[in-house]
Amino acid sequence: MAARTKTTAKPRSSYRCTECGAQLLKWVGRCPECNAWGTVEEYGAVPIRTTAAGPVSAPAKPIGQVDGQVATARSTGVPELDRVLGGGLVPGAVVLLAGEPGVGKSTLLLDVAAKAAGERHRTLYVTGEESAGQVRLRADRINALSEHLYLAAEQDLGAVLGHIDAVNPGLLVLDSVQTIASAELDGAPGGPAQVREVAGALIRVSKERGMATLLVGHVTKDGQIAGPRLLEHLVDVVLSFEGDRHARLRLIRGVKNRYGATDEVGCFELHDEGIVGLADPSGLFLTRRDKPVAGTCLTVTLEGKRPLVAEVQALMVDSQIPSPRRTTSGLESPRIAMILAVVERHGGVKLGKQDIYTATVGGVKLTEPSADLAIALAVASSSTDTPLPNNLVAIGEVGLAGEVRRVTGVQRRLAEAHRLGFTHALVPPDPGKVPAGMKVVEVSDIGEALRAIPGRRPRSKPRQDAAPPAQQGAQALARARAQAPVPAFPEELMAGWEPVDSDELG
Repeated sequence: MAARTKTTAKPRSSYRCTECGAQLLKWVGRCPECNAWGTVEEYGAVPIRTTAAGPVSAPAKPIGQVDGQVATARSTGVPELDRVLGGGLVPGAVVLLAGEPGVGKSTLLLDVAAKAAGERHRTLYVTGEESAGQVRLRADRINALSEHLYLAAEQDLGAVLGHIDAVNPGLLVLDSVQTIASAELDGAPGGPAQVREVAGALIRVSKERGMATLLVGHVTKDGQIAGPRLLEHLVDVVLSFEGDRHARLRLIRGVKNRYGATDEVGCFELHDEGIVGLADPSGLFLTRRDKPVAGTCLTVTLEGKRPLVAEVQALMVDSQIPSPRRTTSGLESPRIAMILAVVERHGGVKLGKQDIYTATVGGVKLTEPSADLAIALAVASSSTDTPLPNNLVAIGEVGLAGEVRRVTGVQRRLAEAHRLGFTHALVPPDPGKVPAGMKVVEVSDIGEALRAIPGRRPRSKPRQDAAPPAQQGAQALARARAQAPVPAFPEELMAGWEPVDSDELG
């Protein structure tokens, strides 16, 4: 009888997505997990392994008996960063801070490293992009020197782990994770395999030692964090550092946070001496004037849970080209186009032959719909060259039918406006509890809201040729509407506002 021989199947090649790390049995053009194109690569044969039960690091216990004091957050010394983190850094937590080049990531984390350093909590700052001398110059400029802050310039993962063993820090700052590479793997620093290995090693060391870690991450031209998406899944907190390099304002938003909420925003101001947290940043978004100016209106926006008073501006001039310009800064162009259409259709403001420029003050970007009503009032104010009262704020979303809709957090917005000294507000119906001493006018549509512009003066129009007979009836109806009496707005809204004499405008 012939002996039986045991045959083993030929090892099959495996495929892995470099974006999300998903394992696949065959090559496909599009990853079925993250839907990314061209990210599936072959990684050789997959050996068949079986894992046996092994020793455990600590026995499992009921969750009520687990000591929660070891996960108590410790302040970083920067209150605005603590606000976003949910109170501070938790021992063993790994935080990824990503932002565009030049936004101030290294400056902020160097300041955090110096303030968090102490006799019982050393801080290790590892830079892979600059030399130690360059970091020392920045530390002198922003006054971030501490005898318990240790500095190293390394690009090898093994050397970084050696510094951690020698210093035994309570906080590690790595700038940046895309510049560190492991000698055990092939590929240049910043590649998917290298980023995955560096992040995995640092996360493992942080959890074992109870060491908080701050990682700096690069972003692509689309604003996404460079490297595999798996990096965002591995870390505990993901923060986005935003800001226009031509403006002083910087914002930190929480994208992911295992230890707190993600609806908090930290505000900072960047200047020559470093970066400083702003507990009350509303002053950056306002322009102080002695007299009201046409084409401006104030609103209250919510950045996370934080209300901020912002100013929107509009400027209208006669167009010299067949297609009038529509230019925006700090506002969304599609949203502005919709508001202009509503103002012209339901507000009776003619905008067809005008170049319209809309912008925000202080570099703030307004994306939520609560600023719609303020933008509409600013456009109407510019079209009639009539200033709005300087003690007025407008809050509300404008729909395509001309209605003014409610937005979230109206009471919180009104409280912030009242704290800053604003006495009157235009809001959607049913605003809830109103701060004592503040006059609130409820408006249900854009036509009712436009009556807030007192003494509307018609703009001087160039002479036009006679219209065809088919259009004369529509023009006569428009003139009749324009000559109709405009209902007077409540007199208390006009308190402290002095109308401009029409003779002065001649």
